[in-house]
Amino acid sequence: MKKQLLFISLAALMQSCGGGATEQKTEQAVDPSSLYDRPQPKNNDEKGIGKFTDVQLAEMLDHAKATNGEKVYDVKCQACHKLTDEKLVGPGWAGVTTRRKPEWILNFITNVDEMLSRDPVAMAQLEECLVRMPNQQLTDDDAFSVLEFMRKNDGVK
Repeated sequence: MKKQLLFISLAALMQSCGGGATEQKTEQAVDPSSLYDRPQPKNNDEKGIGKFTDVQLAEMLDHAKATNGEKVYDVKCQACHKLTDEKLVGPGWAGVTTRRKPEWILNFITNVDEMLSRDPVAMAQLEECLVRMPNQQLTDDDAFSVLEFMRKNDGVK
């Protein structure tokens, strides 16, 4: 029942924000996958904007954190993000840990408002998705767990 209500709410939000409207543009269409391939500017050293500036990840996956991260994903992320490269409301997660530094990912999910206001790559994603990611109020531990789950999704063993 909760999933049905969430789906109906998301559909209504997308419709009210122009999700069903078609608009003619004179500009060339942007391939959404190209947003991930754009290099970030040097001014933020590809780490985004926030408190995470030097994250050292173990080569091996922390399975306990990944399991916790999957639980967080199920509750707070799954409604908008698929684990494939397919866009739902937000971009799909497949390959994100190979395209983005861990600092950028952690800064984005814990400092979303600042990132969407000042980080060029995050701003480009918002322009493409047209729906602002809400601040999920994740703790640092939960954010690291989500990052480990993303790494697991990307094939880290």
